[in-house]
Amino acid sequence: MLAAFSFEREGDASVGLEPGLAQHAGNASTGFAAPASSTPTLPPAGAASTCSPPAVVERRGDLDHAPHETPHDADPWRLTEKLQADQALSEDEWTTLIEGRTPNLADRLFAQARAARDEVYGRTVYLRGLVEITSCCKNDCLYCGIRKSNRQAQRYRMGLDEILACCEQGYAQGLRTFVLQGGEDPWFTQDKIVAMVRSIREERPDCAVTLSLGEWPHDAYAAFRAAGADRFLLRHETADDDHYAALHPASMSPKRRKACLFDLQRLGYQVGSGFMVGSPGQTARHLARDLAFLKKLNPHMIGIGPFVPHRHTAFRDEPAGSADLTLFLIGCLRLMLPRTLIPATTALNSVDAQGRMRGLAAGANVLMPNLTPPQYRDSYDLYDGKAASGLEGVENVARLKRQLEEAGYQVPSARGDSAVETERA
Repeated sequence: MLAAFSFEREGDASVGLEPGLAQHAGNASTGFAAPASSTPTLPPAGAASTCSPPAVVERRGDLDHAPHETPHDADPWRLTEKLQADQALSEDEWTTLIEGRTPNLADRLFAQARAARDEVYGRTVYLRGLVEITSCCKNDCLYCGIRKSNRQAQRYRMGLDEILACCEQGYAQGLRTFVLQGGEDPWFTQDKIVAMVRSIREERPDCAVTLSLGEWPHDAYAAFRAAGADRFLLRHETADDDHYAALHPASMSPKRRKACLFDLQRLGYQVGSGFMVGSPGQTARHLARDLAFLKKLNPHMIGIGPFVPHRHTAFRDEPAGSADLTLFLIGCLRLMLPRTLIPATTALNSVDAQGRMRGLAAGANVLMPNLTPPQYRDSYDLYDGKAASGLEGVENVARLKRQLEEAGYQVPSARGDSAVETERA
């Protein structure tokens, strides 16, 4: 298994390591203990997989193939005009628009979305440095490659010094937001996360600290905020309760997930949410409910990406979600919530080699280069074919900036705060 544990108790480097998980020599002076009782139950190394090889990734037919454009398709065109004017549609209208999309309609929508984005943010693209701090997770989401029951997953946890080094590297490349993301790993206790946030805040007071570490009690979110966390990303994944239940174990609750998002808002975070596109069982009606929920939440950031199957999950034989539908929904989100920040996600670029630039052309304005050390990137294996190198990697930020500037975008060294108003804690 991949070696990577460096938050250790002084004098006892083996504390808290699950059998079969190798250890990475870290900095004992951090004082971070790793009690065995807080470590998620993870399968032993080398256990045989019961899953078949990965299926060929293909598109979801029911959502991806829009009907051919005919004179009868006037209604979806009218709905884009209504969306632009009112920044809202009913659930039935959203469903009609999604089901009636065509290439020409999408092009028109994208032009409207770019105009809406540019009116608020100009031609600015904000970069965030992504640090994937742990591939351990207590949850068993049916679609996720790092779900706790995946015996083939390579598990690691980054040490505090490693995390700070990633931020230093990103800072040198002009990044001023750091996104700390990982599975819901009980080894990363509230106190450890507070110490991590404080350390980054002390070293980089001019930067924004974003957490993407799952569901926590209200008091824990409050402690992270008091330590200096500015933003929190927590995708709702699907707003339909029955669909949520089909994608997650019974221990996970859509009601709790949504409550966490509103808790985060009340605590004064800049909040991000979002959903998968083309997940198993998804319909246009489900997507309409996602859009309606996001309108109610009015988040500062919205991240959506196509579902991509993982070879060691129950959904390994499901087709991938559609890049084209994802792009169409980015355009819809931009018209509905013009002041929000919308990334062109890694998942989008993983299924479409031009996904990054196509996402910006559809109305997105955020990219997230990967700061995770190369020896860990492949182990943060959420889905098959996850892009983690090339222009996705921090080592190529200069090339990424040149590509964006050649396309007419500005890329400032700035925190890039959302234009959505933040509640006062």
